[in-house]
Amino acid sequence: MATTIEQRYIDMHPGSAERHTKAKEIFPDGVTHDGRRLSPFPIYATHGMGPHKWDVDGNRIIDYWTGHGSLILGHSHPDVVAAVREQVGIGTHLSASSDLEIRWGQLVQELIPSAEKLRFHSSGTEATLMALRMARAYTGKSKVIKFEEHFHGWHDYVAAGGGGLGGIPKETLSTMIVLPSNDISVVEKTLQENDDVAAIIVEPTGAHMGLNAIRPSFLNELRELTERREVVLIFDEVVTGFRISKGGAQAHYGVTPDMTTMAKILGGGLPGGAVAGKAEIINMIEATDDPEYNQWRRVGHNGTFNANPLSAVAGITALELVATTPVNETANARASRLKAGLNDLLTKMEIPGCSSGVASLVFLRLGADHECDKEVCVLSDEQMRITNDPERNGQLNLALLNNGVHATTRFILSAAHEEQDIDETVEAIGRSLTEVRSLGLV
Repeated sequence: MATTIEQRYIDMHPGSAERHTKAKEIFPDGVTHDGRRLSPFPIYATHGMGPHKWDVDGNRIIDYWTGHGSLILGHSHPDVVAAVREQVGIGTHLSASSDLEIRWGQLVQELIPSAEKLRFHSSGTEATLMALRMARAYTGKSKVIKFEEHFHGWHDYVAAGGGGLGGIPKETLSTMIVLPSNDISVVEKTLQENDDVAAIIVEPTGAHMGLNAIRPSFLNELRELTERREVVLIFDEVVTGFRISKGGAQAHYGVTPDMTTMAKILGGGLPGGAVAGKAEIINMIEATDDPEYNQWRRVGHNGTFNANPLSAVAGITALELVATTPVNETANARASRLKAGLNDLLTKMEIPGCSSGVASLVFLRLGADHECDKEVCVLSDEQMRITNDPERNGQLNLALLNNGVHATTRFILSAAHEEQDIDETVEAIGRSLTEVRSLGLV
């Protein structure tokens, strides 16, 4: 039997329900991204503008998914729209190098401290796959350390430690070592016992964009340890790049990795990824006069849509705005207002938990009484289990959509969000929590 929240959701979204029925005949689970699975059915959107989007039933929604984190400028930014529209008339794929890829690459070099050289891709998953391969080719070693719950895309290697492992050979998974984060002694012990580790890859704000937070001191410890042990340190900045600061988390924390993976904001809302880092590592792609080297050491890399003109021009437009206007500062200010409003709301409603997060990433943690600085909030495994309660959070997700907000317990803000959007959001969350409380889940 449907809960009151579920029934209201069903009543408000008949168009989405109808489309999901059709989609289930075409796609597994009726969706094209695992993150869009939602019971009883996901919403279907028609268009977006600024901080808002509209679904097929005409509901206006304040959007905190923001293109899965790619839209720090908000939906349909006029400068990006104009640049892409013009480029479509010039050419979408010229099967040749272009001035656009040079400018796009220069902007990455100007903003990201680790970017001595780079290579473009079409997604974050491609970027992390290439980063691991480059590190292995550069070091001649085979194993890579990743951390529990850290997400680096869906390819075979980085899937280690998670679910959905069907079709991945055990031999592939055996090249990955999955460790808990925030404990440098475990990492050091692992490196002491295994001399075949090529790289360590990490989400620099913590797993799932920072939901399972990392202490900044851990990044410094990783940097010191990897330099001492000659292990390649990779920051996965697919989400945090150009968001935590103009120069990503590495600039914000003052820790420069050997390699950086990027996507999302990089492409200005279009598909685009990149691997950047030390020239000697990125140059593993370069061909030489040695046939033996080219066959066995060189990293080959094709890709039909690498640095394609549409993604390049959108990326250039977005990064130039990040570089020259207060995009980050505005998004961060809105996030601070949201965190303050949510923490005040939790206090008034006497709900244990907090709202925390770095820069324009905000997390709502419910049910666990704890102390934190409202920025980097590191919880115990038991506290994380409580805050990630699937039944409560699932009902809250639906209630938020009913009240005009698209977020889970994670909010990815943009510079397009205005103070009024934030205040409306806090009010909507208050109503939603009241509805979830009526079900006995808060």
